[in-house]
Amino acid sequence: MKKFSWMLMIVLLAVMVAACGTNGSGSSNNAAGGANSGGDAKNANTAAATKDNEELTVKHKLGETKVKKNPKKVVVFDFGTLDSLDKLGVDVTGVPSKNLPSYLSKYKDSKYTNVGGLMEPDFEKINQLKPDLIIISGRQSSKYDEFKAIAPTIFMGVDDKSYMKSFEDNVKLLGQIFGKEAAAEKEFAAIGDSIKKLKEKASAGGKTALVILTTGGKTSAYGQGSRFGIIHDVFGFTPADKDIKVETHGQSVTFEYVAQKDPDYLFVVDRDAVVGKGTPAKQVVENELTKKTKAYKNGKIIYLDSNYWYLSGGGLLSVAEMVKEAEKAVQ
Repeated sequence: MKKFSWMLMIVLLAVMVAACGTNGSGSSNNAAGGANSGGDAKNANTAAATKDNEELTVKHKLGETKVKKNPKKVVVFDFGTLDSLDKLGVDVTGVPSKNLPSYLSKYKDSKYTNVGGLMEPDFEKINQLKPDLIIISGRQSSKYDEFKAIAPTIFMGVDDKSYMKSFEDNVKLLGQIFGKEAAAEKEFAAIGDSIKKLKEKASAGGKTALVILTTGGKTSAYGQGSRFGIIHDVFGFTPADKDIKVETHGQSVTFEYVAQKDPDYLFVVDRDAVVGKGTPAKQVVENELTKKTKAYKNGKIIYLDSNYWYLSGGGLLSVAEMVKEAEKAVQ
């Protein structure tokens, strides 16, 4: 009997030890699993934080700025940049709602904060937004120090003397900042292909072109290296006058000058169409002198959309449309 009792006790003890070992083992595995899960989560959070905090050092016309990738609150004063961001599907927080190009009119919605005018930014409103990034161009460049005192600020206007290079650099930079590299490259490549086809047509046949802007009944001419020099420098149209002075507001000219140069193509930018005053360009341009030109006689006076050419330009949307408008001359 004693022998049996001892054996029973030994068996029960063995069972208990085994059970404890199993429970301990299970607890260890759970702890290990919990530690790994916690570790993985911690690592994932660390990786996410690292990604969110990743910075680019952007060298631009006005200086050097450290910019965090994927900024959440972005204020944009350059309409070319705004239209590129729109094309890439990147939302913004604040824009100057006055003088917005018609094709970007959705940004007048109250969901986007109005941050003042192109020439008169509302710094108080911008400061209240606490933006992660501010993007400006030529019209705001004199106020760069005031912008950068609020948030990281970069200049992204296009260089008229190196239009496509600066346009490409801007598009690539936006792709890098907002994680849209592939889309940016694809969109730029498509525009490059369309420009190549246009250039082949524009440079054939030795025909000449002249670009003028009308405002308040006055006329200015723009040549190579100017704000509208893309027509010659990129699209390949031979200038009717290679000696036009490069000035911000163009070289003041008369219609005697236009008749003398007698271009095959006359491109017209109507500034008054987007500032809301003045005489329509067609009434100014199609006078007795201009009617003597080859451009008028052959129906090659091309009235360009000032929303793309005067207000924005340098964007994925605007440049694509600028190519289409210039194509009208060679169709």
